[in-house]
Amino acid sequence: MSSEVRRAAQILRTGGLVAFPTETVYGLGADASSEKAVARLFQVKRRPADHPVIVHFASSESAFQWASDIPDAARKLARKFWPGPLTLILKRSALAKDFVTGGQDTVGLRVPSHPVAHELLLVFGGAVAAPSANRFGRVSPTTLAHVREDLGSDVEVVLEGGPSEVGIESTIVDLSGATPVLLRPGRISKQDVESVIGKIGEKTASSPRHSGGLERHYAPRTPARMVPVHALDKEISKGKSVAVLAFSRPDQRVDFWLRMPRDPQAYAQKLYAALRELDGAGCEQILVEAPPDTAEWAAVRDRLKRACEQG
Repeated sequence: MSSEVRRAAQILRTGGLVAFPTETVYGLGADASSEKAVARLFQVKRRPADHPVIVHFASSESAFQWASDIPDAARKLARKFWPGPLTLILKRSALAKDFVTGGQDTVGLRVPSHPVAHELLLVFGGAVAAPSANRFGRVSPTTLAHVREDLGSDVEVVLEGGPSEVGIESTIVDLSGATPVLLRPGRISKQDVESVIGKIGEKTASSPRHSGGLERHYAPRTPARMVPVHALDKEISKGKSVAVLAFSRPDQRVDFWLRMPRDPQAYAQKLYAALRELDGAGCEQILVEAPPDTAEWAAVRDRLKRACEQG
């Protein structure tokens, strides 16, 4: 066990904030049982008070203690995908307070697989509320440097864990109602979930509020637009100063062009770092070549739709 992890666990016990790596993105952690600690987390994140946070655990056994009703589907998904990039929404137990759930009767639970996250949760011995370690609504961090850039001295310690392996947030499945529902796509796809528990439904207006559920999220400061490949040339021709994220080779008229991989998982892993780099290019606009509209690209398209201005 590293001395940094021991120090981080002690900071959590005393109500402080700790940023730590997970396989998805870096999280900003607080003791999920402490109203004061979670209030500070919300303040640092600039997160709306009614926006629930996902609670992280070292094991499924400890995670399920925070739920009052655990359907068979939850246990099946936990056996298959935990530890891993999956969040389950369940009816909450008395352990999950309003300040974590946003006042809802449900709670989001996750058991991350990153070894540093697992060690921290094990040493801390409790539940850690941990949204992404950035200001609310902005691009999530996938490296220690991103966390420092966003939060500076507002977080006591940042644990190093290398670049995030998955690169986008966890898949969220709601199991609190009669029918399982996919609330947010991620590395674990809808098809992956259905292979374990059968057909799942689509999100509706009555679905629980959840992390990353707002229309505008994961957004760079520079206005960004997603455009189909056939419209990219026309947009570049308008003469604006643009930075481009695309599959194709760089266009000589564009000063800042990042070429992305054609594999959806490799693209997801690089996405947030790429958006941050484009955001720092000093251009008037970011143009993103739209990925294919297929099931394999659902998670990437979800993040890009929320990062980009519509229309």
